[in-house]
Amino acid sequence: MVLHNTNTAIKVEKTLNNKKTITRNSVTCFICRNDYTNIITDSESGEVVCSNCGIVITEKSENISNPEWRAFTTEEQNKRARTGAPTSLAIHDRGLATLISKTGRDASGQKLDTATYSVYKRLRTWDYRIVHDSSHDRNLFQAFSQLYALKDKLGLSYTIIEKTAYIYRKAEDRGLVRGRTTSGMITAAIYLACRDIGAPRTLKEIAAISNTKRKHIALCCRLLISELDLKVPIADPMKCIVKIANKAELSEKTTRLAMNMMTEIIKSKISAGKNPMSFAATVLYISSFKAGEKLTQLDIANAAGVTEVTIRNRVKELNNTVGKTIHWN
Repeated sequence: MVLHNTNTAIKVEKTLNNKKTITRNSVTCFICRNDYTNIITDSESGEVVCSNCGIVITEKSENISNPEWRAFTTEEQNKRARTGAPTSLAIHDRGLATLISKTGRDASGQKLDTATYSVYKRLRTWDYRIVHDSSHDRNLFQAFSQLYALKDKLGLSYTIIEKTAYIYRKAEDRGLVRGRTTSGMITAAIYLACRDIGAPRTLKEIAAISNTKRKHIALCCRLLISELDLKVPIADPMKCIVKIANKAELSEKTTRLAMNMMTEIIKSKISAGKNPMSFAATVLYISSFKAGEKLTQLDIANAAGVTEVTIRNRVKELNNTVGKTIHWN
């Protein structure tokens, strides 16, 4: 208790210059019964402190002085408002719908009478019908439900989720989803969003987790790229090296050696038109020999999601060009 009072007193001294008095009859100190003029509010921590005895009266009080958002210009400050959670493209109604709870209690926690509860139950039913009235809303609701289910399985970030929702909404507006499965289109949008942001996710990996055929996802990807005119960047081989090395549990020495080798390969343009994942697996396989690690082609192939034949073919290509363009040592 003494330590708490000491820390509180220090905080009071720091905030005395910016102290804010509480209006009369709102808060009083329950220890010394001081007047409201001796009450100090810390806007940073949300604590209400008595300036006489130093006791913390309430913690985490509602901050009504500072907004929860940041604005850097006057125009941004005028546009933004303190209203609920932020909107999101990954919600079928963008988070702007009204939610009527099923608790049957009012704001103060009192139970509603039978007549009022019946009215709100009927309002809740009609609200649900209105929100899911059109086929467009029902399709978005189903698609984004699958999107959030795949988010946890694939470990997707919030940025990838928003980008995926943006691509899917454009496809829905163009009528590309009609006649095709929702799961195929949403997984294709996830793959394109990962490629656009730079997160290494392969078609085979997404197909295995989403329980969708790889051929179907690839078909939907080509459709989205052609119809929406998307510019999909090439996957970064360096990120593929890190991903395969972590999965195969290789040492840091092998990973750094593989990165140096990959840098020379990219400069020599040998990897042009090749699968970045297969080239990264090949470079890691060669660097593991140089670092003295025992790693079979099967181990590195399983970690990269490619076949052993692919790795052997890439090794032959590098051996044929190593004396001409690349110096490994």
